[in-house]
Amino acid sequence: MVTLRLGLSVPQVPIRGASYSPMLNAAHHCKSIPLKSSYLAPNLCFFVSNSYKPDQYPNPFFPPINQSVAAIIFGDGTESKLSPLTKRRSDGAIPIAANYRLVDIVVSNCINSNITKIYAFTQFNSTSLNSHLSRAYSALGLGREGFVEVIAAYQSPEDNKWFQGSADAVRRCLWVLEEHPVTEFLVLPGHHLYKMNYKDLIRAHRSSGADITIAARHAATMKRNPGLGYLQVSSNNNVVAIGEKPEGGQEKPSIDSSSTKNDMNKRGDGEGYWSMGIYVIKREALVKLLKWHMPSADHFSTQVLPGAINVGMKVMAYKFDGYWEDMKNIEAFYHANMDIRLNKIPGFNFYDKDAPIYTLPRCLPPGMISDAVITESIIGDGCIINNCKIKNSVIGMLSCIRDRVVIEESIIMGADIYQMEDVQRNTQKTTEIPIGIGEGSYIKKAIIDKNARIGQNVRIANKDNVQEGSRDADGYVFSGGIVTVLRGAVIPDNTVI
Repeated sequence: MVTLRLGLSVPQVPIRGASYSPMLNAAHHCKSIPLKSSYLAPNLCFFVSNSYKPDQYPNPFFPPINQSVAAIIFGDGTESKLSPLTKRRSDGAIPIAANYRLVDIVVSNCINSNITKIYAFTQFNSTSLNSHLSRAYSALGLGREGFVEVIAAYQSPEDNKWFQGSADAVRRCLWVLEEHPVTEFLVLPGHHLYKMNYKDLIRAHRSSGADITIAARHAATMKRNPGLGYLQVSSNNNVVAIGEKPEGGQEKPSIDSSSTKNDMNKRGDGEGYWSMGIYVIKREALVKLLKWHMPSADHFSTQVLPGAINVGMKVMAYKFDGYWEDMKNIEAFYHANMDIRLNKIPGFNFYDKDAPIYTLPRCLPPGMISDAVITESIIGDGCIINNCKIKNSVIGMLSCIRDRVVIEESIIMGADIYQMEDVQRNTQKTTEIPIGIGEGSYIKKAIIDKNARIGQNVRIANKDNVQEGSRDADGYVFSGGIVTVLRGAVIPDNTVI
């Protein structure tokens, strides 16, 4: 008998000027396991990693995950449901929880899962997102081979069109993605709110021998269709059909192959699951699908994944039962912020030291609060809050809330700059409205986008209970009964909405 000592061998990763390791110290996670010498392969090294929870023993025949997996994040889309917040920015760049952007959640999931090769594809309204990603993560210590690389849509002499969809974008950039000898690609939407240890997903993918593994949620647990594909899953987690399920109707498979029909007959109809838009794809399977089987496919969810089943590839489902919000509309975004404010999302919070959420380090002064009453709210960095009342709200960075303001159940996204000169002019009784919330204003159940100028004695509370409506010319819209004031809008004094 010999003893194999399992330890942890991970380089220290410098983050924000400090030494931070996404895994715990090896001295605290060593175990001795007696093994027969015949079980040991020469030069065999076992790793035990610790992301959100201690891993099981990984397959020794795969390289470490930070060497063998690359993430592909899509930060935007043509059919955003978060308008008007996406009028001048992409989905992934939308601020959330006072200090963060939505894309930070997905990038942080990758880093906390030790996936440090990250490609971010951007196209629509991408200036803000490109700037944030390049500034936030270029100096973040991701190890010798780690990176967050922004791949913006481009035209070339061979193809003068922009990206036509997620699959088209990946196909046209395979020459970049193939630079590193990874074994799998992890495809991720860049604007969903959830916490997932991708190591568990990748382990399930490898142990099943699948070509593609799709993260999915049981249809019975979902109140609405997330629009990312309906999966028919057999008892052994095999995905036997992918299609669309109309509300109250039966599934309409996107494929019609005899092999799939036979598989469904043998295994039964299976259970229904909604795709989360999260996929692990073998490198060689990805290349074959995009280059040879479906060279003109534009989208993964509606074309590539159903086609993979059609050509006989093994597609599996990874059942995820944790919190997941796909930010399908303004209502979902609003309620997610309200839940974050109360820190009541099961399995997800921004205060987890073992799985922190990273973002752009900013050199902002501390907030200044003068004689304010604040309850059950989140206050971002650098805010100036005067004699006011704030209840059940999220106040973003650099917000300026003036005297006698009342804010309830609202999201104030803050500002990009201080405008001290405007504040000074305002104190001199000039007519110009500065950035922020003016004196004596009342705001309830509203979203105030960045750099908005709310005048004095303004009342925003949807007095007529309007559910849907657009008043772009006046600087606001209604969506799901929630008033959203546009970025940079000016709401004059004494306005009632």
